[in-house]
Amino acid sequence: MKRLNHKNYLQMNITAKDVNELRKKTGAGMMDCKKALVESKGDIESAIDFLRKKGQKIAAKRGDREAKEGLVIAKSSGNSGYIVCLNCETDFVAKNNDFGNLANSLVDLAIDTNSSNIEDFMETNYPGSDISVSAKITEQSGVIGEKIEISAFEKINAEKVVAYNHPGNQIASLVGLTVDAEDEGKQVAMQVAAMNPIALDKDTVPQDVIDREIEIGKDLAIQEGKPVEMAEKIAKGRLNKFFKETTLINQSFIRDNKKTVGQFLKETNPELKVTDFKRYSLSI
Repeated sequence: MKRLNHKNYLQMNITAKDVNELRKKTGAGMMDCKKALVESKGDIESAIDFLRKKGQKIAAKRGDREAKEGLVIAKSSGNSGYIVCLNCETDFVAKNNDFGNLANSLVDLAIDTNSSNIEDFMETNYPGSDISVSAKITEQSGVIGEKIEISAFEKINAEKVVAYNHPGNQIASLVGLTVDAEDEGKQVAMQVAAMNPIALDKDTVPQDVIDREIEIGKDLAIQEGKPVEMAEKIAKGRLNKFFKETTLINQSFIRDNKKTVGQFLKETNPELKVTDFKRYSLSI
């Protein structure tokens, strides 16, 4: 009769219940969980450490890989909202349910903990575990076998915050409002996602952006044959068109291009104003 070595004996004595318990705690695959339990002699906590170490090893190995795929998720609750972009290496992983659940759980955690910045958030304890968000991401990198990272972490505080996720979760936006107006806020958040404004209004456009537009306008005017001494005046005159196209309040409203976003808000409720907005896109 063939004698069982110690590892074979352990493999036979690792139960499905043990494997399922480890899988629920880590999200790792069944075979990975069984191997971890064998290596840790059936101890659940040691097996978790084993998978974490595996994740750290893979994450380090893949540190120079580019994580360009992923999901962008926006969520809001009351007077705060977050956008989180969780990246991976391949579209195949981005479409995986476990990856999607992880991305959503991170946004939920940001809301629950009211995290103020990415640094604090990464040190927050991940729910249902004794590890940080940073360690959880490292762990899941080992489970999935791809580099995983958070590339965007945006927050808005306002009297009312509305979130919008474009189908496919490649673009998401947040809008902060002065009053509770969910439907109108959703329409403005869709505007932000579609039209990608650079600022709220012309007064909030950075001066270096304005200066650059003036320089471009001057060059164009000269190329069009306008006198050099008139070029700057012409360029400044063209700024109004620039502001209309790139600032949220002055953009044509996508639901009715006969009015601006500002006019839409005023007609809806004179007290309704946008105080802030955020937008993030994986590809643009």
